[in-house]
Amino acid sequence: MMPFTTAQFFGVFAAYNTAIWPLQWVLLALAAAAIVLPFSTLRVRDRLVAGALAALWLWMGVVYHLVFFTAINPAAPAFGVAFALEGVLLIRAGLGPDPLHFIPRRDVYGATGAVLLLYALIVYPLLGYLLGHRYPAVPTFGAPCPTTIFTFGLLLWTVGSVPWWVLVIPGLWALLGLSAALSLDVPQDLGLFAGAVIAIPMLIVRRRRAEAMPVNLA
Repeated sequence: MMPFTTAQFFGVFAAYNTAIWPLQWVLLALAAAAIVLPFSTLRVRDRLVAGALAALWLWMGVVYHLVFFTAINPAAPAFGVAFALEGVLLIRAGLGPDPLHFIPRRDVYGATGAVLLLYALIVYPLLGYLLGHRYPAVPTFGAPCPTTIFTFGLLLWTVGSVPWWVLVIPGLWALLGLSAALSLDVPQDLGLFAGAVIAIPMLIVRRRRAEAMPVNLA
């Protein structure tokens, strides 16, 4: 059982959106940059995309969870720490010895990633509107659920292996998102659970295939 009501839940979004306006547009611009950069020829594009994702997770951890969600949920500080940790892990994955490489391809990974990105940025808010949710009492981009869907989409645009430890926190949040979708009248969050169920196995399979490939020592 949730420790807050549906009205309190949407009330947090109203307070959050009112307080941060117009930074929602900055977060959307960051998302747009993360989508466009993989198609560019910039040498630092992979680091910039990983950095954008890390910034979004740090934002969610510190601003949404620790500043606003704590008003109604005693578990929010733990969520905040977890989300901030995910931001740090994404920085490590983007700057480490085997960094993430974001190269959209015309295959099932590229197509599935594009669908999730489209869902996070366009379908998710549209579904909310059609279901009667009105701004400012709505989860906008930069809030945990649509941004986690966005993260799964971008990770599917990588090539090679995605470290398993990058997927743990988004996967656990997807499970919590399922409970929110069913108990708090946020059916658009079913897309978060579906995104995790689709993206995580795909990324694990690709990682295992990459690890199984023989190493060329020539």
